[in-house]
Amino acid sequence: MLIDEKLLYQYGAERMFYKSGDIIFNEGMSPFFYYQIVVGKVKLNHYNEEGKESIQNIILPGQSIGECLLFLDNFYPMNAEVLEETVLLKLSKTKFLELLNFYPYLYKDLSLFMSGELYHRFLLMQNNSINSPIIRLKGLLDYLKNETLDAAIPFSFKIDLTRQQLAGLTGMCVETVIRTVKLMESQNMLRLKKGKILY
Repeated sequence: MLIDEKLLYQYGAERMFYKSGDIIFNEGMSPFFYYQIVVGKVKLNHYNEEGKESIQNIILPGQSIGECLLFLDNFYPMNAEVLEETVLLKLSKTKFLELLNFYPYLYKDLSLFMSGELYHRFLLMQNNSINSPIIRLKGLLDYLKNETLDAAIPFSFKIDLTRQQLAGLTGMCVETVIRTVKLMESQNMLRLKKGKILY
């Protein structure tokens, strides 16, 4: 958990409920709230002029959404869309900054979290600039699995993303992702069980 829920409630956080497909904020809106996921999953995405979706990140329980923009006076450069039933804690920007000032150690925790996110984004950007679909997809799967406790155990991690979401995260088309997954399975790089990828 990034910030203890009790602390967030103490400063006036509200518990918000969303269903799949709900939008938390849109690109171009001003950031006025700190959001932290209790349960569920949220994707950060952007659509280009042709309407093609690019997924920038998938945010999971215990993580915050767009927190770095609360320190700037810029608009959101992305959308936050709910992928499944989700519960968020929502705290106003003013109260969030008050909380950080009263508990300075949280600045360090937040800095570590944001630095980790930035590091992983750089790795994914480098990975997505490679032409090989296998290397692109493997890089993403490695990144997702490395966040788990069983990272060293082969085929222990179930990828809980659709082929469409994998395509959005790697910059490939869905058909390429489908072909690449089958090829990786034939090379024993992953396994498929009831359509789900085990990595």
